[in-house]
Amino acid sequence: MSTRNQINIADEIKDRCNIVDVIGRVVPLKKAGSNYKGVCPFHNEKTPSFVVSETKQIFTCFGCGATGDVLAFVKRYYNLDFRGAVEMLAKEYGISLEGAFRSNKDKEEHYEINRQAARFFYKGLREKANPGYTYMKNRGISEETLNKFGIGYADDRWDSLYKHLTSLGFKEDKLMDLGLISKSKDRYYDKFRGRVIFPILNTSGKVIGFGGRIIGDGEPKYLNSQESNVFQKKYNLYGLNLTGKDVRNEDSIVLVEGYMDVVSLYQHGVRNVSASLGTALTENQARLIKRYTKNVILSYDADQAGQNAALRGLDILYAEGCRAKVLKVTDGKDPDEFIKKNGRSAFKDLMQSAVPYGDFKLGMAKAKYDMADEQQRIDFLRDAVVILKGMKPMEADIYIKKLAEETGISEGAIRFEYSGNNSQEKTEKRHIETQGESGSNSEEMTLLEQDLIKLMLLDKAFISLPEDIRESAFPSPIGQTLYEAIAELSPGDRQISMDKLDAKLDEAAAAQLEIIKDKVIPHGRELDIYDECITQIRKRELKRKESQIIMQLSMADEEENHDEIIRLTQQLMDIQKKIRE
Repeated sequence: MSTRNQINIADEIKDRCNIVDVIGRVVPLKKAGSNYKGVCPFHNEKTPSFVVSETKQIFTCFGCGATGDVLAFVKRYYNLDFRGAVEMLAKEYGISLEGAFRSNKDKEEHYEINRQAARFFYKGLREKANPGYTYMKNRGISEETLNKFGIGYADDRWDSLYKHLTSLGFKEDKLMDLGLISKSKDRYYDKFRGRVIFPILNTSGKVIGFGGRIIGDGEPKYLNSQESNVFQKKYNLYGLNLTGKDVRNEDSIVLVEGYMDVVSLYQHGVRNVSASLGTALTENQARLIKRYTKNVILSYDADQAGQNAALRGLDILYAEGCRAKVLKVTDGKDPDEFIKKNGRSAFKDLMQSAVPYGDFKLGMAKAKYDMADEQQRIDFLRDAVVILKGMKPMEADIYIKKLAEETGISEGAIRFEYSGNNSQEKTEKRHIETQGESGSNSEEMTLLEQDLIKLMLLDKAFISLPEDIRESAFPSPIGQTLYEAIAELSPGDRQISMDKLDAKLDEAAAAQLEIIKDKVIPHGRELDIYDECITQIRKRELKRKESQIIMQLSMADEEENHDEIIRLTQQLMDIQKKIRE
């Protein structure tokens, strides 16, 4: 049985429902150009200012400012929560909700299945002679390191794991959900066969998935668990459950590409290391890193693909406020090879000489041109200016001076190119990014909300939020429920009583609380993370308002709403100024 989460269901409902039909049942609508107009159901008005766009599948009121998609309308009009709105529309349009609202009990069972699978693989590597053990020994991995990372082996038979897990009473559909088995012609078979297995644990120490390295020839070389309700690659990093303490102590992290790089560096004494699970670094992973340190050294493979991955990773880390550098492996194609050949001290020297964000990006651009050719120098500078525009002003200023010295082109000319269309380009980019985010679902609790709740559980001093964000800090219904329950219990001892809090919550909120309890906030960084959360909430609220105004302007009639357009345009300019600041 495939698992569909709430966001998938919400998207399916919005695809199947026509917002004009849904709203038209309760609000008389008349065609007005490409849109539909009516009297707003959310405030008293005589002149219709409520507009519904069939093309964009959104509504907006120029009187009271109400706006959103079909789910937002149903929630507000019928006074429903997110689940109630989903259930109402799903029933009406014949959409199955199977797997959409899974219980916490289901999630705990998945953790247990993964734990038992990890134990099975662990024993498989150690109980008798096998190719997996031989392979890891030939790679120089010690017994101690194998045990530390819980590394195991999946034999090459078709159903070893399947038989073991079903003998423990686990159902096939659960194993399918986790990607441990597959089905073909009414027969089940193991997904991981003939592979060294690297269990993937979250920072709470729970097994959430697996990575399997094939022994010998075959494709794919590495096979990862599929996404599930306990495993989302973009939120996790390999090895951080073991290395997080070292990352905090060193106040830096070495980010590598593969499982073996992590294992090998760790064994050789470089303990502040982690990997991004075989995918390009994501914003969520960058935020996870930032909870431990802002100093990141990217040590990707020396080939072109590795350098391109480093380039993408740099941009993501820089955008999240990290101080990122790139370590270039000089002897060997990857960190594993280098440290085996040259040792810890040599690798530490490479870390010290890692190239900062700006130098690496400009260096990559420069390598494409012949700097002895005057025209190619100019072409390089055009590329360089694009890179400079993505930097903070003070950093850009330093690199402008460097570029002038390196190229012989005057600092003034470079500054003129740099300042030309900078603000316009950034504004246009911000519009695109904001519009892209405007359709995202905010009903599930965000990581930011989870962090805030966790901080409040650790210390009640964090419960009293700044007045300007109290209404917007928790956009999800469950987040709001948890915050209100915690606020009610705030008088008294320094910490919230978990028993009293549980008693106040419904099943969904209690399940979410269990997830939040497992979150790790690095000791000593609580205030920094709290301040960062507050800043992000304010920024999010400004972007939400910006997106809302852009939406309203796109639906406004130039003749009927002339004064309103002027007011909204000024408001938009003020908001965009605040975002830039």
